[in-house]
Amino acid sequence: MIIQEIKDKNIWEDFVGSCFERTFLHSWNWGEFNRAMGNKIWRLGVYEQIANGESQMANLVGAALIVKIQAKRGTFLFCPHGPVIKYQISNIKYQISKALLDYLKNIAKDERADFIRVAPIWLESEENISIFKKLGFRKAPIHIHPEITWELNIELSEDELLKNMRKTTRYLIKKAQKDGVKIVQNKNSKALEIFNKLYQETVNRHRFVPFSPNYIKNEFQSFLNDNQVSLFFAKYQNEIIVSAMIIFWQGIAFYHQGASSQKYPKIPASYLLQWEAIKEAKKRNCQTYDFWGIAPPNSKSSHRFAGVTLFKTGFGGEMKELVKTQDFPISSKYWFNFIVELARKKARHLG
Repeated sequence: MIIQEIKDKNIWEDFVGSCFERTFLHSWNWGEFNRAMGNKIWRLGVYEQIANGESQMANLVGAALIVKIQAKRGTFLFCPHGPVIKYQISNIKYQISKALLDYLKNIAKDERADFIRVAPIWLESEENISIFKKLGFRKAPIHIHPEITWELNIELSEDELLKNMRKTTRYLIKKAQKDGVKIVQNKNSKALEIFNKLYQETVNRHRFVPFSPNYIKNEFQSFLNDNQVSLFFAKYQNEIIVSAMIIFWQGIAFYHQGASSQKYPKIPASYLLQWEAIKEAKKRNCQTYDFWGIAPPNSKSSHRFAGVTLFKTGFGGEMKELVKTQDFPISSKYWFNFIVELARKKARHLG
Protein backbone atom coordinates (compact mmCIF):
# COMPACT_ATOMS: atom_id res chain seq x y z
CA MET A 1 0.00 0.00 0.00
CA ILE A 2 1.21 3.49 -0.90
CA ILE A 3 -0.03 6.66 0.83
CA GLN A 4 -0.11 9.91 -1.14
CA GLU A 5 -1.82 13.25 -0.63
CA ILE A 6 -4.65 13.92 -3.07
CA LYS A 7 -4.69 17.50 -4.31
CA ASP A 8 -7.22 17.12 -7.12
CA LYS A 9 -10.83 17.82 -6.07
CA ASN A 10 -12.32 15.69 -8.85
CA ILE A 11 -10.23 12.64 -7.99
CA TRP A 12 -11.20 12.95 -4.33
CA GLU A 13 -14.92 13.51 -4.91
CA ASP A 14 -15.19 10.79 -7.57
CA PHE A 15 -13.58 8.21 -5.29
CA VAL A 16 -15.40 9.10 -2.07
CA GLY A 17 -18.70 9.32 -3.95
CA SER A 18 -18.20 5.81 -5.34
CA CYS A 19 -17.89 4.26 -1.87
CA PHE A 20 -20.98 2.81 -0.20
CA GLU A 21 -20.19 4.11 3.29
CA ARG A 22 -19.75 7.89 3.19
CA THR A 23 -20.97 11.17 4.69
CA PHE A 24 -20.27 14.82 3.88
CA LEU A 25 -17.65 14.79 6.67
CA HIS A 26 -15.32 13.30 4.08
CA SER A 27 -16.29 15.65 1.26
CA TRP A 28 -13.75 17.96 -0.32
CA ASN A 29 -15.70 20.93 1.00
CA TRP A 30 -15.59 19.65 4.59
CA GLY A 31 -11.83 19.79 4.23
CA GLU A 32 -12.16 23.38 3.04
CA PHE A 33 -14.41 24.12 5.99
CA ASN A 34 -11.74 22.88 8.38
CA ARG A 35 -9.15 25.02 6.64
CA ALA A 36 -11.44 28.04 7.06
CA MET A 37 -11.59 27.21 10.79
CA GLY A 38 -7.79 27.44 10.93
CA ASN A 39 -7.10 23.69 11.09
CA LYS A 40 -4.34 21.98 9.17
CA ILE A 41 -5.62 19.14 6.97
CA TRP A 42 -4.34 16.23 4.89
CA ARG A 43 -6.32 14.43 2.19
CA LEU A 44 -4.67 11.04 2.04
CA GLY A 45 -5.18 8.46 -0.67
CA VAL A 46 -4.29 4.80 -0.16
CA TYR A 47 -3.12 3.14 -3.35
CA GLU A 48 -2.75 -0.56 -4.05
CA GLN A 49 0.04 -1.54 -6.42
CA ILE A 50 -1.10 -3.87 -9.17
CA ALA A 51 1.19 -5.63 -11.64
CA ASN A 52 0.45 -4.64 -15.24
CA GLY A 53 2.84 -6.59 -17.41
CA GLU A 54 6.32 -5.37 -16.59
CA SER A 55 5.06 -2.18 -14.92
CA GLN A 56 3.11 -1.37 -11.74
CA MET A 57 -0.28 0.30 -11.58
CA ALA A 58 -1.55 2.24 -8.57
CA ASN A 59 -5.23 1.70 -7.77
CA LEU A 60 -6.94 4.07 -5.32
CA VAL A 61 -8.64 1.89 -2.69
CA GLY A 62 -9.02 4.16 0.34
CA ALA A 63 -9.14 7.80 1.42
CA ALA A 64 -8.83 9.60 4.72
CA LEU A 65 -9.40 13.26 5.53
CA ILE A 66 -7.17 14.10 8.50
CA VAL A 67 -7.66 17.24 10.59
CA LYS A 68 -5.20 18.54 13.16
CA ILE A 69 -7.13 19.64 16.25
CA GLN A 70 -5.37 21.85 18.79
CA ALA A 71 -7.09 22.21 22.14
CA LYS A 72 -6.04 23.07 25.68
CA ARG A 73 -6.48 19.45 26.70
CA GLY A 74 -4.16 18.22 23.93
CA THR A 75 -3.37 18.11 20.21
CA PHE A 76 -4.65 15.25 18.08
CA LEU A 77 -5.13 14.09 14.50
CA PHE A 78 -8.77 13.44 13.69
CA CYS A 79 -10.36 11.40 10.89
CA PRO A 80 -14.11 12.33 10.76
CA HIS A 81 -16.38 9.51 9.52
CA GLY A 82 -13.51 7.72 7.83
CA PRO A 83 -11.47 6.16 6.47
CA VAL A 84 -13.54 5.66 3.32
CA ILE A 85 -12.70 2.31 1.73
CA LYS A 86 -13.74 0.94 -1.66
CA TYR A 87 -13.81 -2.77 -0.84
CA GLN A 88 -15.74 -4.01 2.20
CA ILE A 89 -13.48 -7.00 2.78
CA SER A 90 -12.05 -7.44 6.26
CA ASN A 91 -8.43 -8.21 5.42
CA ILE A 92 -8.28 -5.36 2.87
CA LYS A 93 -9.78 -2.94 5.39
CA TYR A 94 -7.17 -4.04 7.91
CA GLN A 95 -4.29 -3.56 5.45
CA ILE A 96 -5.51 -0.11 4.44
CA SER A 97 -6.06 0.93 8.07
CA LYS A 98 -2.62 -0.32 9.11
CA ALA A 99 -0.93 1.57 6.27
CA LEU A 100 -2.81 4.74 7.25
CA LEU A 101 -1.98 4.33 10.95
CA ASP A 102 1.74 3.88 10.22
CA TYR A 103 1.66 7.01 8.06
CA LEU A 104 -0.26 9.00 10.68
CA LYS A 105 2.18 8.05 13.42
CA ASN A 106 4.86 9.94 11.50
CA ILE A 107 2.59 12.96 11.00
CA ALA A 108 1.70 12.87 14.71
CA LYS A 109 5.39 12.94 15.58
CA ASP A 110 6.05 15.91 13.29
CA GLU A 111 2.95 17.79 14.51
CA ARG A 112 3.53 16.90 18.19
CA ALA A 113 0.11 15.28 18.46
CA ASP A 114 -0.79 13.39 21.63
CA PHE A 115 -3.11 10.90 19.97
CA ILE A 116 -4.91 9.87 16.78
CA ARG A 117 -8.70 9.79 16.79
CA VAL A 118 -10.89 8.05 14.22
CA ALA A 119 -14.68 8.38 14.03
CA PRO A 120 -15.22 5.38 11.73
CA ILE A 121 -17.71 5.35 8.87
CA TRP A 122 -17.90 1.56 9.20
CA LEU A 123 -21.08 -0.13 10.37
CA GLU A 124 -20.81 -1.53 13.87
CA SER A 125 -19.93 -5.23 13.76
CA GLU A 126 -17.57 -7.55 15.61
CA GLU A 127 -15.50 -7.85 12.45
CA ASN A 128 -15.01 -4.08 12.10
CA ILE A 129 -14.43 -3.55 15.83
CA SER A 130 -11.77 -6.27 15.83
CA ILE A 131 -9.75 -4.43 13.17
CA PHE A 132 -9.29 -1.44 15.46
CA LYS A 133 -8.49 -3.65 18.44
CA LYS A 134 -5.86 -5.50 16.43
CA LEU A 135 -4.26 -2.18 15.47
CA GLY A 136 -4.02 -1.04 19.11
CA PHE A 137 -6.89 1.46 19.21
CA ARG A 138 -9.11 1.91 22.27
CA LYS A 139 -12.63 3.25 22.57
CA ALA A 140 -12.66 7.05 22.93
CA PRO A 141 -14.24 8.59 26.05
CA ILE A 142 -16.44 10.87 23.93
CA HIS A 143 -17.56 11.25 20.33
CA ILE A 144 -17.31 14.35 18.13
CA HIS A 145 -19.75 13.33 15.40
CA PRO A 146 -22.83 11.10 15.64
CA GLU A 147 -22.23 7.36 15.97
CA ILE A 148 -25.93 6.58 15.53
CA THR A 149 -27.93 8.26 12.78
CA TRP A 150 -31.41 7.91 11.31
CA GLU A 151 -31.67 7.48 7.54
CA LEU A 152 -34.65 7.50 5.21
CA ASN A 153 -34.74 6.00 1.73
CA ILE A 154 -36.39 8.72 -0.37
CA GLU A 155 -36.44 6.85 -3.68
CA LEU A 156 -40.08 6.00 -2.93
CA SER A 157 -42.91 8.21 -4.19
CA GLU A 158 -44.16 11.08 -2.01
CA ASP A 159 -47.37 9.15 -1.34
CA GLU A 160 -45.40 6.09 -0.19
CA LEU A 161 -43.17 8.21 2.03
CA LEU A 162 -46.19 9.79 3.69
CA LYS A 163 -47.81 6.39 4.14
CA ASN A 164 -44.69 5.03 5.88
CA MET A 165 -44.53 7.88 8.40
CA ARG A 166 -45.84 7.64 11.93
CA LYS A 167 -49.52 8.60 11.92
CA THR A 168 -48.87 11.58 14.22
CA THR A 169 -46.07 12.90 11.98
CA ARG A 170 -48.28 12.72 8.90
CA TYR A 171 -51.09 14.53 10.75
CA LEU A 172 -48.78 17.31 11.98
CA ILE A 173 -47.45 17.94 8.45
CA LYS A 174 -51.01 18.42 7.22
CA LYS A 175 -51.90 20.55 10.26
CA ALA A 176 -48.97 22.91 9.58
CA GLN A 177 -50.18 23.30 6.01
CA LYS A 178 -53.73 24.09 7.19
CA ASP A 179 -52.36 26.53 9.79
CA GLY A 180 -50.80 28.52 6.95
CA VAL A 181 -47.13 27.69 7.55
CA LYS A 182 -45.00 28.47 4.49
CA ILE A 183 -41.55 27.01 3.78
CA VAL A 184 -38.98 29.09 1.90
CA GLN A 185 -35.33 28.61 1.01
CA ASN A 186 -32.59 31.22 1.08
CA LYS A 187 -28.83 31.29 0.61
CA ASN A 188 -27.73 34.86 1.28
CA SER A 189 -25.79 36.33 4.21
CA LYS A 190 -28.91 37.94 5.68
CA ALA A 191 -30.56 34.53 5.87
CA LEU A 192 -27.55 33.20 7.74
CA GLU A 193 -27.89 36.00 10.30
CA ILE A 194 -31.54 35.05 10.83
CA PHE A 195 -30.58 31.40 11.25
CA ASN A 196 -27.90 32.25 13.81
CA LYS A 197 -30.32 34.37 15.84
CA LEU A 198 -32.85 31.54 15.93
CA TYR A 199 -30.07 29.06 16.70
CA GLN A 200 -29.04 31.08 19.74
CA GLU A 201 -32.64 31.01 20.97
CA THR A 202 -32.53 27.23 20.71
CA VAL A 203 -29.24 27.07 22.63
CA ASN A 204 -30.61 29.23 25.43
CA ARG A 205 -33.71 27.07 25.67
CA HIS A 206 -32.06 23.64 25.63
CA ARG A 207 -28.74 24.64 27.23
CA PHE A 208 -26.42 22.61 24.99
CA VAL A 209 -22.89 23.53 23.92
CA PRO A 210 -23.42 25.41 20.63
CA PHE A 211 -21.41 25.80 17.48
CA SER A 212 -20.08 29.33 17.17
CA PRO A 213 -21.56 31.75 14.60
CA ASN A 214 -18.20 31.57 12.82
CA TYR A 215 -18.43 27.76 12.66
CA ILE A 216 -21.90 27.87 11.12
CA LYS A 217 -20.91 30.65 8.70
CA ASN A 218 -17.85 28.73 7.49
CA GLU A 219 -19.82 25.50 7.15
CA PHE A 220 -22.47 27.26 5.07
CA GLN A 221 -20.02 29.09 2.85
CA SER A 222 -17.82 26.04 2.28
CA PHE A 223 -20.68 24.22 0.54
CA LEU A 224 -22.37 27.25 -1.02
CA ASN A 225 -20.25 27.64 -4.17
CA ASP A 226 -21.06 24.09 -5.27
CA ASN A 227 -24.78 24.57 -4.56
CA GLN A 228 -24.58 21.86 -1.90
CA VAL A 229 -26.32 23.70 0.94
CA SER A 230 -29.57 25.54 1.57
CA LEU A 231 -31.25 27.24 4.51
CA PHE A 232 -34.90 26.33 4.98
CA PHE A 233 -37.23 28.66 6.89
CA ALA A 234 -40.73 28.03 8.19
CA LYS A 235 -42.83 31.21 8.29
CA TYR A 236 -46.00 31.64 10.31
CA GLN A 237 -47.92 34.93 10.32
CA ASN A 238 -44.95 36.38 8.43
CA GLU A 239 -42.51 35.42 11.20
CA ILE A 240 -39.71 32.86 10.88
CA ILE A 241 -40.17 30.31 13.65
CA VAL A 242 -38.12 27.30 12.47
CA SER A 243 -34.99 26.94 10.36
CA ALA A 244 -32.64 24.19 9.20
CA MET A 245 -29.39 23.90 7.28
CA ILE A 246 -29.49 21.02 4.80
CA ILE A 247 -26.37 19.79 3.00
CA PHE A 248 -26.82 17.95 -0.32
CA TRP A 249 -23.83 15.81 -1.23
CA GLN A 250 -23.28 12.73 -3.41
CA GLY A 251 -26.91 11.63 -3.49
CA ILE A 252 -27.52 12.18 0.24
CA ALA A 253 -29.24 15.08 2.01
CA PHE A 254 -28.07 15.78 5.57
CA TYR A 255 -30.10 17.61 8.20
CA HIS A 256 -27.08 18.98 10.03
CA GLN A 257 -28.19 22.16 11.82
CA GLY A 258 -31.57 23.14 13.19
CA ALA A 259 -33.08 26.07 15.10
CA SER A 260 -36.51 27.02 16.36
CA SER A 261 -38.53 29.56 18.32
CA GLN A 262 -41.08 28.77 21.02
CA LYS A 263 -43.29 31.74 20.23
CA TYR A 264 -45.94 29.50 18.66
CA PRO A 265 -45.45 26.12 20.35
CA LYS A 266 -48.69 24.64 19.00
CA ILE A 267 -47.75 25.26 15.37
CA PRO A 268 -45.95 22.11 14.05
CA ALA A 269 -43.77 24.01 11.59
CA SER A 270 -40.75 21.71 12.09
CA TYR A 271 -42.65 18.78 10.58
CA LEU A 272 -43.59 20.64 7.42
CA LEU A 273 -40.07 22.04 7.07
CA GLN A 274 -38.56 18.54 7.12
CA TRP A 275 -41.09 17.30 4.61
CA GLU A 276 -40.29 20.16 2.22
CA ALA A 277 -36.55 19.48 2.68
CA ILE A 278 -37.15 15.82 1.81
CA LYS A 279 -39.03 16.86 -1.33
CA GLU A 280 -36.18 19.21 -2.29
CA ALA A 281 -33.72 16.33 -1.81
CA LYS A 282 -35.80 14.20 -4.17
CA LYS A 283 -35.72 17.01 -6.77
CA ARG A 284 -31.92 16.97 -6.47
CA ASN A 285 -31.96 13.22 -7.18
CA CYS A 286 -30.85 12.24 -3.67
CA GLN A 287 -31.53 8.65 -2.68
CA THR A 288 -31.17 9.11 1.08
CA TYR A 289 -32.21 11.69 3.65
CA ASP A 290 -29.95 11.57 6.71
CA PHE A 291 -31.55 13.04 9.83
CA TRP A 292 -28.13 12.92 11.56
CA GLY A 293 -27.72 12.04 15.24
CA ILE A 294 -30.25 10.26 17.42
CA ALA A 295 -30.07 8.86 20.95
CA PRO A 296 -28.96 5.23 21.41
CA PRO A 297 -31.74 2.67 21.92
CA ASN A 298 -32.89 2.45 25.56
CA SER A 299 -30.97 5.61 26.48
CA LYS A 300 -32.00 7.82 29.38
CA SER A 301 -34.49 10.63 28.88
CA SER A 302 -31.72 13.07 29.87
CA HIS A 303 -29.67 12.15 26.77
CA ARG A 304 -28.94 15.19 24.60
CA PHE A 305 -30.69 13.69 21.57
CA ALA A 306 -33.67 12.17 23.43
CA GLY A 307 -35.98 15.04 22.51
CA VAL A 308 -35.28 14.97 18.77
CA THR A 309 -35.17 11.19 18.37
CA LEU A 310 -38.96 10.71 18.42
CA PHE A 311 -39.32 13.62 16.00
CA LYS A 312 -36.80 12.23 13.49
CA THR A 313 -37.88 8.61 13.61
CA GLY A 314 -41.50 9.60 12.99
CA PHE A 315 -40.70 10.22 9.32
CA GLY A 316 -39.89 6.56 8.78
CA GLY A 317 -36.52 5.07 7.97
CA GLU A 318 -33.99 3.03 9.86
CA MET A 319 -31.20 3.40 12.36
CA LYS A 320 -27.58 3.25 11.24
CA GLU A 321 -25.05 2.47 13.95
CA LEU A 322 -21.33 3.00 13.37
CA VAL A 323 -18.28 1.66 15.15
CA LYS A 324 -17.65 3.80 18.23
CA THR A 325 -15.00 6.54 18.02
CA GLN A 326 -11.51 5.09 18.44
CA ASP A 327 -8.31 6.58 19.92
CA PHE A 328 -4.68 5.61 19.39
CA PRO A 329 -2.59 7.15 22.21
CA ILE A 330 0.76 8.63 21.19
CA SER A 331 1.97 10.37 24.34
CA SER A 332 1.18 10.22 28.07
CA LYS A 333 -0.73 13.52 27.68
CA TYR A 334 -3.53 11.49 26.13
CA TRP A 335 -4.67 10.36 29.59
CA PHE A 336 -5.22 13.94 30.75
CA ASN A 337 -7.46 14.42 27.71
CA PHE A 338 -9.21 11.14 28.54
CA ILE A 339 -10.17 12.33 32.03
CA VAL A 340 -11.33 15.76 30.80
CA GLU A 341 -13.54 14.23 28.10
CA LEU A 342 -15.09 11.71 30.46
CA ALA A 343 -16.18 14.62 32.67
CA ARG A 344 -17.56 16.50 29.65
CA LYS A 345 -19.52 13.46 28.52
CA LYS A 346 -21.29 13.31 31.86
CA ALA A 347 -21.93 17.07 31.96
CA ARG A 348 -23.41 17.10 28.45
CA HIS A 349 -25.69 14.10 29.08
CA LEU A 350 -24.17 12.10 26.26
CA GLY A 351 -24.01 8.82 28.17
